[in-house]
Amino acid sequence: MTTNLVRELKTLRKGRGVHAGRIVDKVGAGLAAACGITRADGPAAARQKLVTRLTELVEQLPEDLQLAARAAFGLIPDVRHPLYQERVGWVAAMIDRDARTVRRRVDEAVDQLAELAVTTSRRDDGGWHTAELSVAVALDQGQPEVLERYQVVVDEDGVDSLEFSSVFPVRRRDVDVHLLYGGTLQDRGSPLERPGFTLVPAEPLARGETYDFAVRYRLLNRDAMHPCVLHVPERPCEVFDLRVRFEHDRKRFVRTFDGVLQRSDTEPSGNQHAVDRAGEIHVRFRRLLPGLLYGARWGGSAVCSARRAS
Repeated sequence: MTTNLVRELKTLRKGRGVHAGRIVDKVGAGLAAACGITRADGPAAARQKLVTRLTELVEQLPEDLQLAARAAFGLIPDVRHPLYQERVGWVAAMIDRDARTVRRRVDEAVDQLAELAVTTSRRDDGGWHTAELSVAVALDQGQPEVLERYQVVVDEDGVDSLEFSSVFPVRRRDVDVHLLYGGTLQDRGSPLERPGFTLVPAEPLARGETYDFAVRYRLLNRDAMHPCVLHVPERPCEVFDLRVRFEHDRKRFVRTFDGVLQRSDTEPSGNQHAVDRAGEIHVRFRRLLPGLLYGARWGGSAVCSARRAS
């Protein structure tokens, strides 16, 4: 079984990797079984399952193999070169090693990924993924507010709950949460610094259905709002739209992160984004991959460390 998976993974890494056209034709029977891909899945659903499973497997590799594996399969947004050897060259430059060393690491990663694929079960993704997440943050008032609007796509029949967490860190006791529409909201407590919830639709959802819901957070005071919105999706997300409104004279530049790979030895620098004359920023991220970092940070805070965002 693992021998076949190794061969299929080496075939998959060629060309554009997970972003290749006719992706269904590049996924062999062993890899399809490991990712839960069936004949009923179209190209979009197959690619989503492939990316989700590969990402969760790569996260279980030794840290020195993760970067090489992500680049090899095209799991880093900034490294979507059309050729495998170009992605190998990018990793070699990043870690200051020659291409031969990187290829050895990729081969070692492929062997371990094949073993993990047959010895570990898939995480339960709840049968849905995010088509668009829109977040609006208002900081120009005594009580900051955050509005999260979700549009999700259902991937299997009978989905009766959607689990999610806030995209910003806050202690649960410091925020009032109100579901604006979309069903019934159940509080799952506060893992780390992010409140978690379960959204229960009025009726079970059917495969292929699009479903919307929105949540408003009102913080008790300005000090309760940490200076960041950092999102590490647990499942693929097609669009993440983020708007932040500041007080006019407070902020000039914001650091943004678009698909940043989190590493324990370095803090990602991100990109500078200017606040406009109205005191706002608007950034839009596309084709988000699980496990990577997206969002904005406008001040220093241990809670807002990119390495702790997940």
